[in-house]
Amino acid sequence: MSRSPDALGTPGPSPRWTRPPLPRLPRLAPAYVGGVQLGAYAMGRLLAPAVRERVLRLCSTNVDNLRGRRRHTLATSALVVEEPMELPYALLLLAVLGYAEHAHGAWWAAGVFVYGHVGATLVVYGVLRGARAGARTRSAIDVGTSYGFNAVVGALATTLPRGPVRTGAYAALFALGARPLLRGGAHRPGFTDLGHFLALALGVGFGQGRRRALGHCSSQYR
Repeated sequence: MSRSPDALGTPGPSPRWTRPPLPRLPRLAPAYVGGVQLGAYAMGRLLAPAVRERVLRLCSTNVDNLRGRRRHTLATSALVVEEPMELPYALLLLAVLGYAEHAHGAWWAAGVFVYGHVGATLVVYGVLRGARAGARTRSAIDVGTSYGFNAVVGALATTLPRGPVRTGAYAALFALGARPLLRGGAHRPGFTDLGHFLALALGVGFGQGRRRALGHCSSQYR
């Protein structure tokens, strides 16, 4: 009875070295930030000032548009900006959204962004409509990425380690968000300042709710 080479102790083929998988890079965040920035440059170069202003007003989530049931502005207002974003803000927006997508997934990042943007917009709309804002405020240009950005920052703060680190982050973020609302004198707060604070609070609430839900689910399977 003959024996196979392996049975005689002959060494087999050496295992191939496999390259470790590369880290998954975010795709949604660069596409979004780049698209908004390129769109701002394109509108500034290709459209006449009067046409550009009309487009921005049609995309705005102001009182007149929302009261007129132009609900599409809830989406379009997050896709355009009045002017190209300054480089420090654009890079910060890309870093925050990119990290959220990398650490928690594209659905999480997009969900928080949309939740904060739409939620803060609707609350501000309710306040302005109840306060009977003037014609200039009702038709104001209200577009941009800041509501969603603040919501994602607030949600990311809830993922920090529990204790002084997370508490300090909450205190710093809410202090920065409340500062424009508390300014006096000639620097009167605008409705966007309220929207930024609300979006931050909505993001924190979203993150805390998700933590509780995950904690509840994990406790059921222990």
